[in-house]
Amino acid sequence: MMGFALWTTLLASSLAAAQVFDLSELQWTLKNQNGSIVVPGSLPSQAHIDLFRAGIINDPLLGINEFTERWVINDNWTYTADLTPFTKNHQSDTSTGKRTLIVFYGIDTIGNITFAGHPVFWVNNQFRRYTFDVSNYLNSSIGGDHNLTIALESAWHYGLNMTMLPDAEYFPNTPTVTTSDNFEYPDVRTWLRKIDSDFGWDWGPAFVPSGIFKPAYLVTISESESQDPDAHTTSSPVSGSSIVLDETCVDIYKRGQNSSVTPDESADWIVNVTFSIRSIKAYEHPTVTLSIPELELTWEPMNISAIPATVTLDIYTSVNWSIPDHIPERWYPIDLGNPKLYNLTVTLDPSPGSDGPSAQSITQTITTGFRTIQLLQTPYSEEEITSRGITPGDQWHFAINGKAFYSKGANVIPFDPFYSRIKPEAVRWVLESAVKSGQNMLRVWGGGIYQPSDAKVDGGLYSFYSLCDELGILVWSELIFSDSLYPINDYLLASIAHEVGQNIRRINRHPSNVQWAGGNEIEGIAMAANASLANGTHYLDEFVYLFQDYLHNAVISETHSVPYTDCSTTRGVLSLDPYLLRLANGTPGHIYGNTERYNYNASEAFDLTTYPVGRFVNEFGFHSMPSFYSWNDVLENPEDYEFNSSVVMSRNHHPPAGNLSWPNPNAPQGQYQMSSAVELWLPTPGTSDSNQTFAQWCWSTQLFQSMNMVAEIAWYRRGAGFGENNLGSLVWQLNDIWQGISWSAIEYSGRWKVLQYGLATAYSPVIINPFWFPGNESLTILATSDRWYTVNGTAQLTWYDWFGNSISSTTTPFSIPTLNNSLIYEGTGLDTILPLGHDAKDVWLLMNVTATVDNKLVTSESYFTPVSLAYSNLVDPQIAVLAGDNYTFTLSAKGGVGVWTWLDHPSGTIGHFLDPTTGLPSNGYYLIPGIDRTVQFISNVELATIQSPDPADFVVRSLWNNTHI
Repeated sequence: MMGFALWTTLLASSLAAAQVFDLSELQWTLKNQNGSIVVPGSLPSQAHIDLFRAGIINDPLLGINEFTERWVINDNWTYTADLTPFTKNHQSDTSTGKRTLIVFYGIDTIGNITFAGHPVFWVNNQFRRYTFDVSNYLNSSIGGDHNLTIALESAWHYGLNMTMLPDAEYFPNTPTVTTSDNFEYPDVRTWLRKIDSDFGWDWGPAFVPSGIFKPAYLVTISESESQDPDAHTTSSPVSGSSIVLDETCVDIYKRGQNSSVTPDESADWIVNVTFSIRSIKAYEHPTVTLSIPELELTWEPMNISAIPATVTLDIYTSVNWSIPDHIPERWYPIDLGNPKLYNLTVTLDPSPGSDGPSAQSITQTITTGFRTIQLLQTPYSEEEITSRGITPGDQWHFAINGKAFYSKGANVIPFDPFYSRIKPEAVRWVLESAVKSGQNMLRVWGGGIYQPSDAKVDGGLYSFYSLCDELGILVWSELIFSDSLYPINDYLLASIAHEVGQNIRRINRHPSNVQWAGGNEIEGIAMAANASLANGTHYLDEFVYLFQDYLHNAVISETHSVPYTDCSTTRGVLSLDPYLLRLANGTPGHIYGNTERYNYNASEAFDLTTYPVGRFVNEFGFHSMPSFYSWNDVLENPEDYEFNSSVVMSRNHHPPAGNLSWPNPNAPQGQYQMSSAVELWLPTPGTSDSNQTFAQWCWSTQLFQSMNMVAEIAWYRRGAGFGENNLGSLVWQLNDIWQGISWSAIEYSGRWKVLQYGLATAYSPVIINPFWFPGNESLTILATSDRWYTVNGTAQLTWYDWFGNSISSTTTPFSIPTLNNSLIYEGTGLDTILPLGHDAKDVWLLMNVTATVDNKLVTSESYFTPVSLAYSNLVDPQIAVLAGDNYTFTLSAKGGVGVWTWLDHPSGTIGHFLDPTTGLPSNGYYLIPGIDRTVQFISNVELATIQSPDPADFVVRSLWNNTHI
């Protein structure tokens, strides 16, 4: 990882740099509206964080503080800093040829900015960068005010005020349709351009934070080309002595490509570089030089449009560089090839001379890559329907560099309720964990935030897209609209236009980005409103205007390289050009668009007839408890450590209250969904040790979650070889925002849940799985591959009893075509499927495959139990653990089969267990007597607070421990 910073940092230099003053260097104070609270502030930060640091409130994530600290949300908060450390060295006399700009990369959310008493701007969009000229205010304070002040209004109260305006649109909620989905703070989030989940969601808290949550700077540019001795180069903002580059956008695509035109894979690459410029001077003959040193390519200085003298608005100018197709190596997701990146050197010279670059030239090094990405949504041809047996309808899947592939991954939510304190190393761990578990795509959920490029670009604070580029993870991106219909007015549209443009242009450079969806789960709401409300056509028309027309046009005007779709879950399109949504138009029996699944009736968890048959499943999940270790971080009293304790239930927001009722009156329903699932499918936890019982409950909910999700993934991956031609499954969800009940695979601390290890098996390139239909007692076992070539291997099926005795075994060779399955076994009637003379409660089937994939030996296994494990006659496994060097542990079952044997690492440690032979994640398996398992714990030293844990503190558990000490 030594090269990480080099890859992800946008490097900028100029021969004569602007003066850049970091506003975090000022002394900030934070106060509430009536002045009764005044504490030190900071930047970047948010009010809750500064209040916590000052001891006014406790850790917001502790106990029931989400409720007890609601008063913070109801107040208005003002950040103030004395500007004297800056203004004493700067003059406002414009005759000196200087201008000073203030740049905010993120203000959350509603605020008035004043500079030395002068009103600068009223801001109302968390997702925008704001740049203002404050030159005339430097030495002309009003009333002796020498402060920079950002007065933030309560977003909750602002939203309420917006809904009360006479012309505010009404969004009804009825028994048949929810047009405005409320979680905790109701009815306001659609009226603000702010993180939706800040107002609460069914997996997280509602803190409705406010603050200056990203960096901010004062940038002074000058008409003089001489080097200022106090100036320094910086990568954010990028500037020369007379120019500020608000943006440098890089979009790489094939000649002639756009969102509705299939790229010609043999065509030249077009490298489009677009600058957003503010300049104090006019330049008549600026040039741009582009080069890729690794390829020994340089595009000699090319003339661009003249740069006018203006600092109050952005001037856009661009160049296109044509590169033959065969020269660069293409970028691929990590499971399909090499995520090849190149350093693109970009030099803007506003006033070139005959003897080389001028003092004003600005050089940046931008890391990017070459790839084509398509979202295929057109109808399947008659030939494909006939020859491949595909169910008629539209395609809905991605193709990378002209080849369709299977998307395997999960959904990403915000990493913390407070953006300003997100740890870069924590995000890196989550993304690296996705790769370790075989994922190749992450969906950035449209109710959160536009994830940053890296720590420096636009004040990102941490790396996301740049790290995905490096790791080889595809990213499904979304505009921030979620689970509600939105009011249409000029005021909202004007704010959205800036927001969308800035973020599309910023993310264009990243080869990991695969599409822009207009929002999350909104199309279905609009269709339901149209079908069930008397004036439903009005709401559908508004949806079509915003998501089919306005946002579509806003996105495709900024990028040639990635497609747009209106919504995360969609029925697809009638046409790409013009862009027309399919909505309710379709033929019965045909398959359109994509789909999702949430079913909290645990009795149907493994009923395959309830699973969707679709082209792509972009959300599916079941919630679980965090581990005992995570609860230990936030529970304060011994009585809290119970499954249905008041504090535990207060951190279950599913189903959501829909209002400010606390504790969540619907939490018992969410708790019951988990507990009933465990009771149906696993031994019910209950021992004489209350802490062990609680720990087993937590773990058992995670185990059920993993079993359920792995079964669904197997079904969806199976679909690649059936009529639906399913080519994508994205689990809800990858990461967590706090220590509470959620759908995550990774806990807030970074600890892997059972599901995360389950994904490592389910998303292996070649897998084997049972498909059991109890209605007719039929069992089919398939080997499935997501490779672009035929995979040959062998499958072994072995029946065991719970004592670990092998009853029978068969070995079957297989050959799996591209993105398809191979039949391993097919049987009907439980009596004929079971080994002769054995009861269903006494036996289980081990299935494993061995194959050569990408020149490596790959193995994978899964299990079939004829009856629920709740009713199986399990045997005490008597698991022994032998600790070796470097945190290796050898686990042996001395009694019966250790069903779902699990090893926990102690509190204060973060990492994962792997098989030291294969290097793949390994935890949560059937431990068979005589077949030992050796695993090694690999610590993440950046996140761990304990670097050298005692091996004796590692804890082993299995289903036997649900009912036995």
